[in-house]
Amino acid sequence: MKTVLMSGGSSGIGKAIKNILTCNEYEVFNIGRNEAEIVCDLRDTEALEKKVKAWLKSHEVDVLINCAGVGVFDPHETISPSKIKNLIDINLTAPIILSSLCLRSLQKQSGHIINITSIEATRHAKYSALYTATKSGLRDFGHCLFEEVRKSGVRVTSINPDMTQTPFFDALHFKPSEDESTHLLPETIAQSVWDVLHVNGVITDLSIRPQKVGIAKK
Repeated sequence: MKTVLMSGGSSGIGKAIKNILTCNEYEVFNIGRNEAEIVCDLRDTEALEKKVKAWLKSHEVDVLINCAGVGVFDPHETISPSKIKNLIDINLTAPIILSSLCLRSLQKQSGHIINITSIEATRHAKYSALYTATKSGLRDFGHCLFEEVRKSGVRVTSINPDMTQTPFFDALHFKPSEDESTHLLPETIAQSVWDVLHVNGVITDLSIRPQKVGIAKK
């Protein structure tokens, strides 16, 4: 049985990923504040390091999935410094720290890091400067890390989903359109994770998009 360490596994895309892996006999450990096997606030880097190091003393990591993420889509001058730090801590700093902490184990296991980024990591959109900075940073981090660790057998993949019907939009002023052709489902992204894990080779970058564009204002 392979062991998965992940963040963001309690809802949305992360929950769907956790479900598909658990149903296929992977042992999944989620890091989070709620419904998590490793209870920790991803923004608390000292606690995160302590908890994960303690966990690694009795576990190896076959797959690390960085899925936790939050969004802010507002004019940049209206975003407070605390919100800026919060977004960077969760979307970018935590995945980089987790990758560092788990890398020796991943090299031992010839493991796989999967970063769930965003389609915004591949383009430049109005009111998305902060969010795009974190997600494009994570995507580029993954690409660079692969070049560093590929000789050791570690695979690194960035998955860039477009608008997906999840609670991610609960705190935002817009959401995906109800038209099924304008949004993705979490299960679609989860299936892509499964496929990436079992391909013969390395998919380093994968963008998944709905057929049409559609946004609904709240």
